[in-house]
Amino acid sequence: MSTDKPSRNEDEYFAREEAERLAKLRAREKSAQTAAERKSHYMKCPKDGSDLHSEAFHGVQIDRCAECHGIWLDGGEIELLMKSEDTGMLGRAMGDLWSNLKRGRGKS
Repeated sequence: MSTDKPSRNEDEYFAREEAERLAKLRAREKSAQTAAERKSHYMKCPKDGSDLHSEAFHGVQIDRCAECHGIWLDGGEIELLMKSEDTGMLGRAMGDLWSNLKRGRGKS
């Protein structure tokens, strides 16, 4: 006697396969969405959203906002600026700021 009705094991198998397929699809969509959002913020000022442009400052590429004139540094750039011998007062101020940040204090 043959029936076209799937067995319980078959139903469970296909339900698992479908759930795995949907999970992979959702993960790909989330990854693409995250990448698109990250790209939309690239070289944008965190303060006002204007475009940032790169410029050399004592041999270090910094990002500057044309609107608010904020200066944004990438990882490691503050250390490079502090090592520059010709930064004078700025170098000392940045050194003090960096020391406080490393100790976990915002103000001294």
